[in-house]
Amino acid sequence: MNSKTRLTKPMILATLLASAILSIPQVSLAAPQAAGDSGTAAQLQSRLNKSQFKNVKAEVQNGIATLSGTVDLYEYKADADKRAHKTKGIEAVSNKIEVAGPNVSDEELKAKLGEKLEYDRVGYWNVFDAISIGVQNGVVTLGGHALGYPARDSALALVSTYPGVKDVVDEIQVDPASPMDDSIRLAEYRAIYGYPSLNKYAIDPGKTIRITVENGHVQLDGVVDSQADKDTANIRANGVPDVFSVKNNLEVANQPSESHKQAAVQ
Repeated sequence: MNSKTRLTKPMILATLLASAILSIPQVSLAAPQAAGDSGTAAQLQSRLNKSQFKNVKAEVQNGIATLSGTVDLYEYKADADKRAHKTKGIEAVSNKIEVAGPNVSDEELKAKLGEKLEYDRVGYWNVFDAISIGVQNGVVTLGGHALGYPARDSALALVSTYPGVKDVVDEIQVDPASPMDDSIRLAEYRAIYGYPSLNKYAIDPGKTIRITVENGHVQLDGVVDSQADKDTANIRANGVPDVFSVKNNLEVANQPSESHKQAAVQ
């Protein structure tokens, strides 16, 4: 009897202890986290309940949202990303959505986007914006200068909505607000466009000589008809008071640009 009693009590205690250890943590700790992610995922999916997101799937784990699937335009990919970031409970977003629209060659894409950007914001002093375009495998990189954030945002929106664009990289520099630079801009405009041989470039609002100013440093961009026009614009720009330097990036029509010349030398 004594030996049976000594064996039974440890067995009963061990059984009770094991049961307590196995049951309590699994119920109290694991369930709330899964329920939280599930609710956040449902909320995010409701935000994506639009026709443009019909092929997009959203998952949430530990507060990180993963977006996958396809959309027709890059604009929709960017919009899905914004909607995910605005969803309560999401701390980070991994955007794996692919743009499955038409395939357009890089050369064609750059030419078409260039034409559209030339006439973007006509009537809003776009002569003081000089936004550059680079395209590689459908990924568009915008650089150069913008006079203000509305000009930058307009360029990004224009490119994002164009079919064939797979992604957009924003490297546009927004020139800082400065009363001195504003005075130089107006003075440069008058000096260049007020000169008889150069005022023809004001006729077509998309084919202008672009003038950007940053802390007193002037840059000229665009295409002119002749080397004489390029040299004249340079002289006129340097003649404006309070200008520290002038960088003349003007290209002459039907002549290779400096970048093409450097590529040929290499």
